[in-house]
This record gives sequence, structure tokens and C-alpha cells, in this order.
Amino acid sequence: MAATSSNSLLLKNPNLPSNGFSLKNPTTKLTFPSNHFTAQTRLNKSISITCAATQTKDLSTNNSTTPSQDRVFNFAAGPATLPENVLKKAESELVNWRNSGMSVMEMSHRGKDFVSIIEKAESDLRTLLNIPSDYAVLFLQGGATTQFASIPLNLCNPNDSVDYIVTGSWGDKAFKEAQKYCKPNVIWSGKSEKYTKIPSFDDLKQNPDAKYLHICANETIHGVEFKDYPTPKNKDGILIADMSSNFCSKPVDVSKFGIIYAGAQKNVGPSGVTIVIIRKDLIGNAQEITPVMLDYKIHAENNSLYNTPPCYGIYMCGLVFEDLVNQGGLVEVEKRNMKKAEILYNAIDGSGGFYRCPVEKSVRSLMNVPFTLEKSELEAEFIKEATKEKMVQLKGHRSVGGMRASIYNAMPLPGVEKLVAFMKNFQSRHA
Repeated sequence: MAATSSNSLLLKNPNLPSNGFSLKNPTTKLTFPSNHFTAQTRLNKSISITCAATQTKDLSTNNSTTPSQDRVFNFAAGPATLPENVLKKAESELVNWRNSGMSVMEMSHRGKDFVSIIEKAESDLRTLLNIPSDYAVLFLQGGATTQFASIPLNLCNPNDSVDYIVTGSWGDKAFKEAQKYCKPNVIWSGKSEKYTKIPSFDDLKQNPDAKYLHICANETIHGVEFKDYPTPKNKDGILIADMSSNFCSKPVDVSKFGIIYAGAQKNVGPSGVTIVIIRKDLIGNAQEITPVMLDYKIHAENNSLYNTPPCYGIYMCGLVFEDLVNQGGLVEVEKRNMKKAEILYNAIDGSGGFYRCPVEKSVRSLMNVPFTLEKSELEAEFIKEATKEKMVQLKGHRSVGGMRASIYNAMPLPGVEKLVAFMKNFQSRHA
């Protein structure tokens, strides 16, 4: 029988103190103090970390509860974990969707059954984000990476200037792709500081003639997230955001943007679906060389059904949107995400340097939490032991190393609590 640490006891009884670090009723305000915690015990063998069901009020079917015993806590950056209740709903409808006699995967994309699915998905997404009527919602393919080309092709002439703020790898890739189709300028880059900051908007030297200003709202690899958004200096310019890894994680004023785009596989569905929210007056000006499949006008006129779309992926996104609505909408979803992030960042900052997050505190992501170990040689052991405890995909991106815990909407609070308990126990044995 495995030994039981004070940390696993803490999870089972959140009233127990643990050297100033408590999981009981953390506030939703993100302040992330550096509360140093010291290991209470040193053990030479592996500890089995168990997690009791959360005490918090659950607004969805089971989003905040411990998953089935045969499922792991999946901290992958994408494709990422999905709500178990959504998966079970899809399972129940897999063979015979609502007495249609067929699976969603078998339906004609222009038949009434699938049209009802995509229309419901769009309606629920519009409800979640309060999308104005003068914006189109497109369900496309090709990932956010395809939008790196689609955006300049649809909005610019070859000699038009556009501005890019580069806060990580994805912003950099978007800029490089735009070089083929217009005249992009990097007005700020965090590369020299290893993408750990976001600039002061007042200091940005924007081109007053730039057609648009592009940002990546949340950098999945580096864990940097915009907490508010810049305003283009050009009075006719628009703000464009890649929101792939924080899409539907919190409320957003869509009217501040000309285009919001996102790959679904982080927060709202499986891989294969790309969502584009675009102001309608920006549609219809594509360069002549624009491939038909990259022309927003084609997709808008055909309600995302110009060709066979990723039908099953759209259906899954629709189930997630419905689940988010049932949870109380994105205001409630953000509260949960803030709570999870605070618990994890507090554990990192309170470790006395054993764990470190390189990102400036004011712009730390609620979705992707990168951290390193003081002793880098222990990282492989950390990942190995975490996997044994059914916590997987914690290895950092190959370009930066270290660890990364992606705690998207569907990561339940007990998953973060279990990770924190494991981190404290690991430190007690290796500090």
C-alpha cells in the first residue's frame, strides 16, 4: 500500500494547513504572491496522489468533478482535454443522432439535420461572445496557420502596410506568412527577452497607414496573454487577434476587433475546425490570387457549406458551446479559469525557486502555464512520475523545454489541485 503524504491529505481535507499554502477557497483575484512553502517530509519512494471531488458549486453537468477512473488529467496544449460530459453526450449519439438513423459523420452537410447542427452551434457561440449582427461566423478548416495567409489575402493589396506585435512563436509565424502577400512591419517583438512580456501600448510606434494591427491574444508555447487590447492608430485600421488558445475562456468585446480567429482544438472542440469571426464589411475584397478556399466571401455566402466542412468537429464544438452556456456563460467560465490559474501560479511562486515561471506576472496566461525546475536534470523524472499518477502531457514545447500545464476550460479544478499536490510532494523528495 502506498504511503500517504500531507499533500494528499490536504486534498482530502482542505481545512488542513500546509505551511501557509492553502487550497481552501482561493480568491478569484489574480495576485500570485510569492508565498514560500517548505516541504514537511522527505520520502524516498513514490507517493500515490489522490484527489477528492471539489467543494465548489458546479454549474455544468460534471465539469468540476473528478473524471472517470479510466481517464487521465490531460494537460496537453492541443489537441486538448474535452469535457467528459460532452464526450459522453457524443458517445450516446454516435451511432444514431437523435433518431435520424445515422451518425453525424454520415450526414449530408447540406441536409436538414446537419444544417440544424451548424446553425445551433453558431447561435450558441453568438450567445457566449455576444457577437454583433454585423459580424459573420465561419466554420473553416486548415487551422489558425491557414489564416496567417487568408487575412492579408482578403484585406490587403500587395503594397499595403500592416503592423504586427510579436509576443511569441505564433505571432512570429503569422508575420512571416504575411510577408508573401503585403508589407508587414513588426512594431514590437519580445524575442530578445524570450517572449516573457507584452509591451506598453502607449510606447508602440504604429504605422498610421497600416491596414490592420495583428496580435496573438494568448501565446500557447510561451504562456503570455494580453489582458487588454491595443487600438490601431489608423482610424480606418482594424485589430485582428489569433485567439486559438484562449478562445471562449473569458468574455471578449468582439466589436473591438475586425477579425477574431481560432483553432478549435484548445478550448472548444477537436482538431480540424477553425473559427473565424469577421466584420461583414471586411468581406469581399480578396486579392485576385486568393485561392477560392481562402476567400471569406465564398464561405460567408455559403454559410460555411461551400464544400464539405469538418462536420463532426463542428458538431463537437456545438456540444461544447451548449455546455458553456449551461455553465452560466463566459463570466462564470472565467472565474473558474482564474481560480485554477491562481492555485497553480501560487504553487510555483511559493516554492522558493524550486519551480519557476519566466513570464511577467501581469501577463501570465490563464490557459498555458510554463515552468521550469531549478534542477533541470530532474525534469524527466518529474514527467515520468506525473505520468504514473495519471497526469500527462506536461512536457514543455520542444522549442523552450521545461514544463507546461495547459489548464483550458475543460481541465477540472481537481486536476490542478492534484498537480499542485504532486509538485509539493516532488519538491519534498528532491529539494
